Amino acid sequence: MTGHASRSVLTGLDLFEKRWPKELRGARAGLVVHPASVDRSFAHAVDRFRTAKCSELTTLFGPQHGIRGETQDNMIEWEGYRDRKTGLPVYSLYGEVRKPSPKMLRKVDVLVVDLQDVGARYYTFIWTLDLCMQACAELGKTVVVLDRPNPINGVDLEGTVLDPGYASFVGLKPLPIRHGMTIGEVGTYLREIYYPKLNYHVIRMEGWQRGMWFDDTGLPWVMPSPNMPTLDTAVVYPGMCLIEGTMLSEGRGTTRPFEIFGAPYIDGETLATALNALRLQGVFFRPLSFEPTFQKHART
Repeated sequence: MTGHASRSVLTGLDLFEKRWPKELRGARAGLVVHPASVDRSFAHAVDRFRTAKCSELTTLFGPQHGIRGETQDNMIEWEGYRDRKTGLPVYSLYGEVRKPSPKMLRKVDVLVVDLQDVGARYYTFIWTLDLCMQACAELGKTVVVLDRPNPINGVDLEGTVLDPGYASFVGLKPLPIRHGMTIGEVGTYLREIYYPKLNYHVIRMEGWQRGMWFDDTGLPWVMPSPNMPTLDTAVVYPGMCLIEGTMLSEGRGTTRPFEIFGAPYIDGETLATALNALRLQGVFFRPLSFEPTFQKHART
Protein backbone atom coordinates (compact mmCIF):
# COMPACT_ATOMS: atom_id res chain seq x y z
CA MET A 1 0.00 0.00 0.00
CA THR A 2 2.94 2.36 0.47
CA GLY A 3 5.35 1.36 -2.24
CA HIS A 4 7.63 -0.47 0.22
CA ALA A 5 9.21 -3.43 -1.47
CA SER A 6 7.73 -6.54 0.09
CA ARG A 7 10.31 -7.94 2.46
CA SER A 8 10.68 -10.71 4.96
CA VAL A 9 9.70 -9.40 8.36
CA LEU A 10 10.29 -11.77 11.26
CA THR A 11 7.88 -11.54 14.20
CA GLY A 12 8.60 -12.10 17.85
CA LEU A 13 7.30 -15.65 17.47
CA ASP A 14 9.77 -16.31 14.65
CA LEU A 15 12.62 -15.10 16.86
CA PHE A 16 11.66 -15.99 20.44
CA GLU A 17 13.91 -19.03 20.84
CA LYS A 18 16.95 -17.05 19.74
CA ARG A 19 16.08 -13.96 21.80
CA TRP A 20 14.53 -15.51 24.90
CA PRO A 21 15.79 -13.70 28.04
CA LYS A 22 18.49 -15.74 29.76
CA GLU A 23 16.99 -15.22 33.21
CA LEU A 24 13.74 -16.86 32.03
CA ARG A 25 15.26 -20.08 30.69
CA GLY A 26 13.39 -23.06 32.09
CA ALA A 27 10.58 -20.90 33.48
CA ARG A 28 7.02 -22.17 33.53
CA ALA A 29 5.20 -20.31 30.75
CA GLY A 30 1.58 -19.40 30.18
CA LEU A 31 0.63 -18.44 26.64
CA VAL A 32 -2.02 -15.88 25.60
CA VAL A 33 -2.85 -16.68 21.97
CA HIS A 34 -5.49 -16.64 19.24
CA PRO A 35 -5.77 -17.99 15.66
CA ALA A 36 -3.28 -15.45 14.23
CA SER A 37 -0.52 -16.50 16.64
CA VAL A 38 1.45 -18.20 13.88
CA ASP A 39 4.98 -17.92 12.50
CA ARG A 40 5.97 -17.41 8.87
CA SER A 41 5.39 -21.10 8.18
CA PHE A 42 1.93 -21.06 9.81
CA ALA A 43 3.13 -23.02 12.86
CA HIS A 44 1.04 -21.93 15.84
CA ALA A 45 2.65 -20.48 18.95
CA VAL A 46 1.28 -23.35 21.06
CA ASP A 47 3.12 -25.87 18.90
CA ARG A 48 6.28 -23.77 18.85
CA PHE A 49 6.36 -23.47 22.64
CA ARG A 50 5.60 -27.14 23.20
CA THR A 51 8.85 -28.07 21.48
CA ALA A 52 10.95 -25.09 22.56
CA LYS A 53 13.67 -25.72 25.13
CA CYS A 54 13.69 -22.21 26.56
CA SER A 55 10.63 -22.70 28.79
CA GLU A 56 8.05 -25.20 30.01
CA LEU A 57 4.55 -24.56 28.63
CA THR A 58 1.99 -25.15 31.39
CA THR A 59 -1.10 -23.06 30.69
CA LEU A 60 -3.06 -21.51 27.81
CA PHE A 61 -5.14 -18.34 27.84
CA GLY A 62 -7.54 -17.06 25.18
CA PRO A 63 -8.83 -13.52 24.53
CA GLN A 64 -12.12 -12.53 22.89
CA HIS A 65 -13.12 -15.17 20.29
CA GLY A 66 -10.92 -17.85 21.91
CA ILE A 67 -7.55 -19.39 21.13
CA ARG A 68 -8.85 -20.91 17.89
CA GLY A 69 -11.60 -18.43 16.99
CA GLU A 70 -14.37 -20.59 18.44
CA THR A 71 -16.79 -17.73 19.17
CA GLN A 72 -17.57 -16.20 15.79
CA ASP A 73 -20.06 -13.52 16.78
CA ASN A 74 -19.17 -10.28 18.55
CA MET A 75 -19.19 -9.89 22.35
CA ILE A 76 -19.89 -13.58 23.00
CA GLU A 77 -18.28 -14.65 26.26
CA TRP A 78 -16.79 -18.10 26.62
CA GLU A 79 -15.44 -20.18 29.48
CA GLY A 80 -12.34 -22.32 29.90
CA TYR A 81 -11.76 -25.96 29.06
CA ARG A 82 -8.95 -28.48 28.62
CA ASP A 83 -7.30 -28.37 25.21
CA ARG A 84 -7.76 -31.70 23.43
CA LYS A 85 -4.56 -31.39 21.41
CA THR A 86 -2.15 -30.58 24.25
CA GLY A 87 -4.05 -31.61 27.38
CA LEU A 88 -3.29 -28.19 28.85
CA PRO A 89 -5.86 -26.06 30.69
CA VAL A 90 -7.30 -23.18 28.65
CA TYR A 91 -8.50 -20.17 30.64
CA SER A 92 -10.87 -17.63 29.15
CA LEU A 93 -9.98 -13.96 29.44
CA TYR A 94 -13.30 -13.04 27.88
CA GLY A 95 -15.76 -14.76 30.19
CA GLU A 96 -16.67 -14.16 33.82
CA VAL A 97 -13.25 -12.56 34.22
CA ARG A 98 -11.10 -10.42 31.92
CA LYS A 99 -8.05 -10.34 34.20
CA PRO A 100 -6.10 -13.53 34.99
CA SER A 101 -6.68 -14.61 38.58
CA PRO A 102 -3.99 -15.85 40.97
CA LYS A 103 -5.44 -19.35 40.56
CA MET A 104 -5.06 -19.18 36.78
CA LEU A 105 -1.45 -18.07 37.15
CA ARG A 106 -0.42 -20.48 39.91
CA LYS A 107 1.68 -22.63 37.53
CA VAL A 108 3.02 -19.66 35.54
CA ASP A 109 6.30 -17.81 36.06
CA VAL A 110 6.19 -15.89 32.78
CA LEU A 111 3.09 -14.94 30.82
CA VAL A 112 3.80 -14.79 27.08
CA VAL A 113 1.44 -12.70 24.94
CA ASP A 114 1.33 -13.33 21.19
CA LEU A 115 -1.66 -11.48 19.76
CA GLN A 116 -2.05 -9.79 16.38
CA ASP A 117 -3.55 -6.36 16.99
CA VAL A 118 -5.04 -4.18 14.21
CA GLY A 119 -4.02 -0.74 15.44
CA ALA A 120 -7.38 0.52 16.76
CA ARG A 121 -8.17 1.40 20.37
CA TYR A 122 -11.39 -0.58 20.55
CA TYR A 123 -9.92 -3.85 19.28
CA THR A 124 -9.85 -5.67 22.59
CA PHE A 125 -6.57 -7.59 22.45
CA ILE A 126 -4.47 -4.68 23.74
CA TRP A 127 -6.75 -4.49 26.77
CA THR A 128 -6.34 -8.20 27.39
CA LEU A 129 -2.61 -7.42 27.42
CA ASP A 130 -3.21 -4.54 29.83
CA LEU A 131 -5.07 -6.73 32.33
CA CYS A 132 -2.46 -9.48 32.00
CA MET A 133 0.22 -6.92 32.84
CA GLN A 134 -1.79 -5.67 35.79
CA ALA A 135 -2.25 -9.19 37.18
CA CYS A 136 1.42 -10.07 36.73
CA ALA A 137 2.57 -6.82 38.31
CA GLU A 138 0.47 -7.61 41.38
CA LEU A 139 1.76 -11.19 41.65
CA GLY A 140 5.43 -10.60 40.78
CA LYS A 141 5.19 -12.51 37.50
CA THR A 142 6.98 -11.64 34.26
CA VAL A 143 5.32 -10.63 30.97
CA VAL A 144 6.92 -11.28 27.58
CA VAL A 145 5.27 -9.89 24.44
CA LEU A 146 6.11 -11.42 21.07
CA ASP A 147 5.85 -8.34 18.88
CA ARG A 148 3.92 -8.17 15.61
CA PRO A 149 3.36 -5.44 13.01
CA ASN A 150 0.69 -2.81 13.31
CA PRO A 151 -1.07 -3.80 10.07
CA ILE A 152 -2.23 -0.26 9.23
CA ASN A 153 1.31 1.16 9.74
CA GLY A 154 3.09 2.70 12.69
CA VAL A 155 3.09 6.30 11.47
CA ASP A 156 -0.49 7.53 11.13
CA LEU A 157 -2.45 8.54 14.21
CA GLU A 158 -6.15 9.41 14.03
CA GLY A 159 -9.05 10.18 16.35
CA THR A 160 -9.47 11.61 19.79
CA VAL A 161 -7.74 10.31 22.93
CA LEU A 162 -10.03 8.36 25.26
CA ASP A 163 -11.46 10.31 28.19
CA PRO A 164 -10.68 8.11 31.26
CA GLY A 165 -14.22 8.71 32.46
CA TYR A 166 -15.45 6.51 29.62
CA ALA A 167 -13.05 3.63 30.21
CA SER A 168 -14.36 0.17 29.29
CA PHE A 169 -13.03 -3.02 27.73
CA VAL A 170 -13.00 -1.28 24.34
CA GLY A 171 -10.70 1.36 25.85
CA LEU A 172 -9.18 1.08 29.32
CA LYS A 173 -6.38 3.67 29.05
CA PRO A 174 -5.94 6.96 27.15
CA LEU A 175 -5.07 6.21 23.52
CA PRO A 176 -6.23 7.74 20.24
CA ILE A 177 -8.56 5.64 18.10
CA ARG A 178 -5.77 4.82 15.65
CA HIS A 179 -2.75 4.59 17.92
CA GLY A 180 0.11 3.79 15.53
CA MET A 181 1.85 1.31 17.86
CA THR A 182 2.70 -2.38 17.72
CA ILE A 183 1.33 -4.49 20.54
CA GLY A 184 4.79 -4.62 22.10
CA GLU A 185 4.94 -0.82 22.03
CA VAL A 186 1.49 -0.57 23.59
CA GLY A 187 2.80 -2.79 26.39
CA THR A 188 5.87 -0.59 26.79
CA TYR A 189 3.63 2.48 27.11
CA LEU A 190 1.47 0.72 29.71
CA ARG A 191 4.48 -0.42 31.72
CA GLU A 192 6.10 3.02 31.78
CA ILE A 193 2.93 4.80 32.89
CA TYR A 194 1.00 2.24 34.94
CA TYR A 195 3.18 -0.75 35.88
CA PRO A 196 6.74 0.54 36.37
CA LYS A 197 7.75 -2.36 38.63
CA LEU A 198 6.60 -5.08 36.23
CA ASN A 199 9.32 -7.31 34.80
CA TYR A 200 8.44 -6.76 31.14
CA HIS A 201 10.20 -7.91 27.95
CA VAL A 202 9.44 -7.52 24.25
CA ILE A 203 10.82 -9.96 21.69
CA ARG A 204 11.12 -7.40 18.91
CA MET A 205 10.64 -7.94 15.20
CA GLU A 206 13.33 -7.97 12.58
CA GLY A 207 12.92 -6.06 9.32
CA TRP A 208 9.79 -4.08 10.20
CA GLN A 209 9.67 -0.37 9.35
CA ARG A 210 7.11 2.06 10.76
CA GLY A 211 5.72 3.04 7.37
CA MET A 212 4.88 -0.54 6.41
CA TRP A 213 1.36 -1.76 5.91
CA PHE A 214 0.81 -5.44 6.50
CA ASP A 215 1.08 -6.36 2.83
CA ASP A 216 4.58 -4.85 2.79
CA THR A 217 5.84 -7.34 5.38
CA GLY A 218 5.74 -10.61 3.45
CA LEU A 219 3.88 -12.17 6.41
CA PRO A 220 0.77 -14.35 5.97
CA TRP A 221 -2.51 -12.72 6.95
CA VAL A 222 -4.40 -14.98 9.34
CA MET A 223 -7.69 -13.63 10.67
CA PRO A 224 -7.01 -12.30 14.19
CA SER A 225 -10.75 -12.41 14.81
CA PRO A 226 -13.64 -13.89 12.81
CA ASN A 227 -14.79 -10.53 11.44
CA MET A 228 -11.33 -9.33 10.40
CA PRO A 229 -10.92 -11.42 7.21
CA THR A 230 -8.53 -9.16 5.26
CA LEU A 231 -6.14 -6.25 5.51
CA ASP A 232 -8.80 -4.11 3.81
CA THR A 233 -11.06 -4.82 6.80
CA ALA A 234 -8.36 -3.60 9.18
CA VAL A 235 -7.83 -0.44 7.11
CA VAL A 236 -11.46 0.68 7.41
CA TYR A 237 -12.04 -0.70 10.92
CA PRO A 238 -10.92 2.36 12.97
CA GLY A 239 -13.72 4.42 11.42
CA MET A 240 -16.31 1.84 10.48
CA CYS A 241 -16.34 0.14 13.87
CA LEU A 242 -18.03 3.29 15.20
CA ILE A 243 -21.16 2.11 13.38
CA GLU A 244 -21.42 -0.69 15.97
CA GLY A 245 -22.88 1.91 18.33
CA THR A 246 -25.77 2.73 15.97
CA MET A 247 -28.81 0.94 14.59
CA LEU A 248 -27.01 0.42 11.27
CA SER A 249 -25.49 -2.94 10.36
CA GLU A 250 -21.71 -2.71 10.07
CA GLY A 251 -21.70 -5.75 7.80
CA ARG A 252 -21.32 -8.44 10.46
CA GLY A 253 -22.94 -11.60 9.21
CA THR A 254 -21.62 -10.97 5.69
CA THR A 255 -18.33 -11.74 3.94
CA ARG A 256 -17.35 -8.03 3.98
CA PRO A 257 -17.70 -6.85 7.60
CA PHE A 258 -16.89 -3.15 8.15
CA GLU A 259 -16.52 -2.58 4.40
CA ILE A 260 -20.30 -2.37 3.97
CA PHE A 261 -23.04 -0.88 6.12
CA GLY A 262 -26.76 -0.29 5.90
CA ALA A 263 -30.27 -0.85 7.19
CA PRO A 264 -33.60 -1.83 5.59
CA TYR A 265 -34.90 1.74 5.86
CA ILE A 266 -31.96 3.41 4.03
CA ASP A 267 -32.15 4.47 0.39
CA GLY A 268 -28.74 3.34 -0.87
CA GLU A 269 -28.72 5.52 -3.98
CA THR A 270 -29.48 8.70 -2.03
CA LEU A 271 -26.97 7.95 0.74
CA ALA A 272 -24.16 7.02 -1.66
CA THR A 273 -24.68 10.23 -3.62
CA ALA A 274 -24.57 12.32 -0.45
CA LEU A 275 -21.43 10.61 0.86
CA ASN A 276 -19.57 10.88 -2.45
CA ALA A 277 -20.35 14.61 -2.46
CA LEU A 278 -18.05 14.89 0.57
CA ARG A 279 -15.11 13.91 -1.68
CA LEU A 280 -13.38 11.86 1.00
CA GLN A 281 -9.86 10.93 -0.07
CA GLY A 282 -9.33 7.30 -1.07
CA VAL A 283 -12.93 6.11 -0.80
CA PHE A 284 -15.92 5.77 -3.13
CA PHE A 285 -19.41 4.85 -1.95
CA ARG A 286 -21.86 2.83 -4.00
CA PRO A 287 -25.32 1.43 -3.22
CA LEU A 288 -25.43 -2.22 -2.23
CA SER A 289 -28.08 -4.70 -1.15
CA PHE A 290 -27.11 -7.33 1.43
CA GLU A 291 -28.73 -9.61 3.99
CA PRO A 292 -26.79 -10.24 7.23
CA THR A 293 -26.98 -13.83 8.44
CA PHE A 294 -26.65 -12.71 12.08
CA GLN A 295 -26.36 -9.58 14.22
CA LYS A 296 -28.30 -6.39 13.44
CA HIS A 297 -31.03 -6.69 10.79
CA ALA A 298 -30.34 -10.40 10.32
CA ARG A 299 -32.36 -11.99 7.52
CA THR A 300 -33.85 -8.63 6.52
